[in-house]
Amino acid sequence: MTDQEQRKLLGTFVRARRESIAPDAPTRRRRTPGLRREELAARAGIGVTWVAWIEQGREVRASAETLARLADGLGLTRAERAYLFTLAARHDPADPFARAATEAPPAIIALVHGLAWPAYGLDAAWNVCCANEAARRLFVGLFDGEDQPNLLRYIFTSLQARALLPDWETRRQRVLAEFRRDYGRVLGDPRVAGVVAWLRETSAVFRTAWDQQSVLAREGGLRLFQHPDDGPLRFMQHTLAEVERGDFRLVVLEPVT
Repeated sequence: MTDQEQRKLLGTFVRARRESIAPDAPTRRRRTPGLRREELAARAGIGVTWVAWIEQGREVRASAETLARLADGLGLTRAERAYLFTLAARHDPADPFARAATEAPPAIIALVHGLAWPAYGLDAAWNVCCANEAARRLFVGLFDGEDQPNLLRYIFTSLQARALLPDWETRRQRVLAEFRRDYGRVLGDPRVAGVVAWLRETSAVFRTAWDQQSVLAREGGLRLFQHPDDGPLRFMQHTLAEVERGDFRLVVLEPVT
């Protein structure tokens, strides 16, 4: 699907939803079904020009925050909201773990699926944007459910992660310190901010560790796992940055015998 086709679908969807909403106050005569553009703009707290341009499928890039206010003004369901952000190729700041609208860089995808060892890609928010079958088997529970798999959420909130990582206390401290180093480079990314805000609210362990302000360069080294089916496993971790997109990472776990 081309960008133009996506913009046209987005505009058609927004207009259809606007016209399906009953006005807040009935009036005698209305030529426009549902809400007028001015009324939707007032509801959403955005300019009426933005509403018009989006509905017309113009080549504009509304911010994630503008789209979020538009979704609130339209009263979209979760599925409708996800559809709107997918068409707009934006991340919903209210749902940091929604499926990403864009894939990992082709180089990372090719390497991940070309390796027999466990391998996966991370984006700026440490969402697992691609993973091979070996990684999916190793990280028990990480890929369950419909939300975007996220390494931070998994380590700090999943009981399966605590069981899988025999050195969980040390590992979660190292992971968070490494993430903070990346966090300093993407302070303006609403998806990254949303992940941090969600974890601070959800996990007291994360909140305490985050406030300690620990920072580490990304390090390789020995990684231990206690797999429920395969027993104790040892890997040497290697982490590489993608050349063209510095906010993506490739992580490879080399088995150690």
